[in-house]
Amino acid sequence: MFDALSDKLHDAFRKLRGQAVISEANIAEAMKDIRLALLDADVNYDVAKDFVESIKVESLGQTVLKSVTPGQQIIKIVNDKLTELMGVSESKFNLSGSPSVIMLVGLHGSGKTTTAAKLALHFKKKSKKVLLVAGDIYRPAAIDQLEILGKEIGIEVFADRFQPRVDIIAKEAKSKAKTEGFDIVIIDTAGRFQIDDEMVQELVIVSQTVLPNDIIFVSDAALGQEAVAVSQSFHKAIGLSGIILTKLDGDARGGAALSIRKVTGCPIKMVGVGEKIEDLEIFYPDRMASRILGMGDVVSLVEKASKEIDIEESEKLQKKLKSNQFDLSDFLGQLRQMKKLGGAQKILGMLPGGKAISDANVDFKQFAKIEALICSMTTKERENPEIIDSSRKKRIAKGSANTVEQVNGLLNQFSMMKKVMKRPGILGNAMSGMGGGMPQMPKMGGFGGSQRGTNFTKPKEKRKKKK
Repeated sequence: MFDALSDKLHDAFRKLRGQAVISEANIAEAMKDIRLALLDADVNYDVAKDFVESIKVESLGQTVLKSVTPGQQIIKIVNDKLTELMGVSESKFNLSGSPSVIMLVGLHGSGKTTTAAKLALHFKKKSKKVLLVAGDIYRPAAIDQLEILGKEIGIEVFADRFQPRVDIIAKEAKSKAKTEGFDIVIIDTAGRFQIDDEMVQELVIVSQTVLPNDIIFVSDAALGQEAVAVSQSFHKAIGLSGIILTKLDGDARGGAALSIRKVTGCPIKMVGVGEKIEDLEIFYPDRMASRILGMGDVVSLVEKASKEIDIEESEKLQKKLKSNQFDLSDFLGQLRQMKKLGGAQKILGMLPGGKAISDANVDFKQFAKIEALICSMTTKERENPEIIDSSRKKRIAKGSANTVEQVNGLLNQFSMMKKVMKRPGILGNAMSGMGGGMPQMPKMGGFGGSQRGTNFTKPKEKRKKKK
């Protein structure tokens, strides 16, 4: 979501490279570029203006350290100010009381019902007993959707299709939760295409009836400044305690995430980063600021790895590597472990400087091709690639919808990787971090030539010959 903003900020920082000191003259143009980058990202005008002014004041008030350049120091200041703008630290849910009640509100189409299920799963993983409440009585499909999602994640859904009042449904659900020992009640309320008095009044009555610990505004990040304006209206009407931004994996420009807390005073608690039910993450302002500035988010990557990576499998892999018994089945397992972390592109995006690699015409679809090639092999062929002769290569190529040249490329690259892993010191580097992780591979060549290995770069377009 922040790719365009990141690129423009880096262009602004480049103008300060080579400068000996920070002065009003040499940062004026950079500040102008930063302001334009923020406005282009759909950041609120007043927020962008105040943000740039605060950077300028702090920059001119600091002495440039000998160990860093002016450009590096400005990046540090921008990082601190971005973190401050988005909320400094994680904003936790208020889980006092038994049960704790979380009420979700928002406009139609913001992903509220799906977010309710995602949030329920988040708390379930923390060993909380959660009850989902179908409070959208105006859209029968919303009740069906919540029940399907609840069944998928193993969480009970409270619904009453014949009760016309949401406040009574919410009250009965809270009573049930208290009687049956539920820790958290999550109420999915009805959305609207626009705010109207009737809708607001209904939400006010529900709030007064169940006295929720948190009233969370769920907003589509793609709405930009409209999301900020709507959240302000909701906040004035019922008093929000936080915000969940959805669809941060889409093509939104990022303005809502950067403006919403400053304008409304309400913190962003969580963000939706994908369509899968587990794609809901805690919002860490400092980590998001690092991502925007291209410094990665290694902490989040390690946390995700610790949850997703199978430690036993990683230990088995280490033993196989030490005894040089690593085969294509193991390699396939590592590719699938990487998919659990979001895939190669997402992993690169969370590493310092990884975005630059990701942008360098890397074709991530090739990973799927490699997986298809290995899946087309028999167990014996994966364990002993050297037995793969010409006829076997043709069968593997046909079964994976690839070419014989691509089969050759994978086999040659895997052979090269095994040779590299034999070198002293390589194993320690390859297995460091993330409980085993993905073995480091040698530099990639071309996917398709038997002498060039496996290519993860997009093929260059052929130039048309001039007549």
